[in-house]
Amino acid sequence: MASIIIMTGQQAGTYYPLGHRTTVVGRAESLLVQILDEQVSRKHLQIRYDDKIRKYYALDMSSTNGVFINGRKVTEETALADNDGIGIGNTSLLFTERDFEDAESALHYFKKAGERVKSTIVQSIDRVPI
Repeated sequence: MASIIIMTGQQAGTYYPLGHRTTVVGRAESLLVQILDEQVSRKHLQIRYDDKIRKYYALDMSSTNGVFINGRKVTEETALADNDGIGIGNTSLLFTERDFEDAESALHYFKKAGERVKSTIVQSIDRVPI
């Protein structure tokens, strides 16, 4: 099975196992995966599993601000691969083909994934002659 992990925003570190069902992600309170982000539509993203080929697909549900996979806007159903980044509104999600035993395992994976996406900040130091 697969999971999505919320990477940014007030829910960062939260994970959702996807199973083999269709999952709708959005701002609506009635959804299994509710994202607390004003830029996310009520029903923003659908993640569907195809039993025949054993693959997950993402689909923009006519959201206002679009769905981005690895920084590219998607306009049609798109296959997901392990460690794909999904952007909706101001929130980043990580799709992983992993299934976690518990929240602690997911949190550990989230921390490792977060380190991969952080850029290195190099500060230059101007030296003033004395």
